[in-house]
This record gives sequence, C-alpha cells and structure tokens, in this order.
Amino acid sequence: MTPRFTRYAVIDWSGAKGSRHKGIAVALCEAGAAVPTLQQPKGGGFWSRRAVADWLIRTAREAPTLFGFDFSFAPPYIARQSYLPGDEVPTAGPAFWAYVDSVCQDEDLGAASLLEHTHRRHFYFGKADGIKADYMHNRACEGHYNGQGGGKPSTVYDAIGAAQVAKASFAGMRLLHHVHTHVPVWPFDPPPKTGSLVVEIYTSIAARAAGRPKGKAKMRDLAALNDALIAVESQPHVGLPPDDHGADAILTAAWLRRAAPRPSLWNPAPLDEKIAATEGWTFGII
Repeated sequence: MTPRFTRYAVIDWSGAKGSRHKGIAVALCEAGAAVPTLQQPKGGGFWSRRAVADWLIRTAREAPTLFGFDFSFAPPYIARQSYLPGDEVPTAGPAFWAYVDSVCQDEDLGAASLLEHTHRRHFYFGKADGIKADYMHNRACEGHYNGQGGGKPSTVYDAIGAAQVAKASFAGMRLLHHVHTHVPVWPFDPPPKTGSLVVEIYTSIAARAAGRPKGKAKMRDLAALNDALIAVESQPHVGLPPDDHGADAILTAAWLRRAAPRPSLWNPAPLDEKIAATEGWTFGII
C-alpha cells in the first residue's frame, strides 16, 4: 500500500566537522503545488545535525511527513557479506547505526573519527592507501542505478575529494540511530499506513526528473530553479535565489511530493528482504 503524506521534507546533508554547517538545507512543502520553503533552525544561523534530528522528530509528530535525506543509509553489504570485512561489526542496518553512534565521539553527530581512526583501513584517503579501485564497492541499488545509465554513484569508502559522501553518510547513520525510535526508516522498516517516514534520496534523480541535463544537476540561478520546479508541477520560487544547497532541497522536496504516490517506487524489482535489512534502497530507483 502506498503511504499517504500531507507534507514532504528534504534535507541536503553535510558530514563536515564542527557544530554548524553551511551545507545543510531543509525544505518543506505541503501537499498540492505550493513551492517548498526553506526552514531555519531556532535562533537562526546555520543548522546543526542535532537540530535537524530534533526538528525531524517534532515535525513528524505534527503531521504525516515524508522526509528525504541525501546520504547513504548503510555501507554496501550484499557483495561482501559485511560492511567492514574483517572487523567485528553488526550485520543489519539499524544495529550498525547504533554501532556507528557508539564508537563516534565526534562533535554534533559527526563521524570523521570512524573513517580516520576506528576503521581507517577500509577508506581511501589518497595514493598512500594503494589502488583506489580496490575501495570502490557499491550497494545493490547503486549498481542498479549505474546499470540504468544513471551515473556512477560515489561509494562510502571513498573519503577524498569534494564529491566524497563518506563522512556525510556515516554522520547520517548517527542521525538515523537517534530518530529511528521515533520515525520508521524505509526500507529497513515497512512503509506505515499512517504517520511519518524517512527515506534516502538522490538530489540528482530529482534534477533529472525536472529536465536538468546529466552532469548539470546544480541550479545556479533563479531561472534554472524555477524551470525545474515547473517541470515537477510546483509553483515557482519567489524572492532571492537560494544557494545551491537550498535549491537542491527545494527542488527535491517538490519532486518527492509528486513521486511519493507512485506505487512502483515503493516496490523496486531488485529489492528483497536481505537488501532491505542490510543496505537499504534509494527512493526513486526502480
């Protein structure tokens, strides 16, 4: 059964060190066609990851909300039957989130220490670590997306460069651990018939659905954002243009609102019980 929601939220995420993060943007919209609006943390300024967690729990209680985050909800598991082969770690998503949270003492739900110290040998930081290709392991959904021509997703084991998603994803797993007792997380949990839910998204899927060319997902001006919003049946954004993080969150929230009622997106053919329990799936990949 396709879950029904009255609100849709997308969080453009960050794994940066520190307590406040310029790279986090939160967009929220109601059902209908009104343009998503950027949410601000209490007291203004930049979001902290803990503030996002608190906001999510509070917002989820107010009305049935579908939340989308753009980080990997778990490392690859299926291909090697372990998240971190050779190390003793849990073998299911929620238990692994709890483990990540327990070993990371980093500020504001950060997880850099896991990559840099606790499980250092699993992550590629540069040529001194050997051949980069040896670290390029992907989840089933990432391989499926690549096979469809969606592009090669980044792996959580690649910790170098501006495009790396490693720190953001492990920090995100800490957030999932903190919110999971309050809000279910798909597909580790089945979609509820009522209430709120958290899913993983790629902002690039929303950009492609809005007609943005492959490799040019970023919207650098208001005209580009509004063209994309109109393509996903949203009213345009009025006022000063947001930064690229805000634009990604706004567009993806509008796309999520349009995509969520499609039953096929909740039942991708390759997704089985083992994948759902260990690696999860990116909503929108079928």
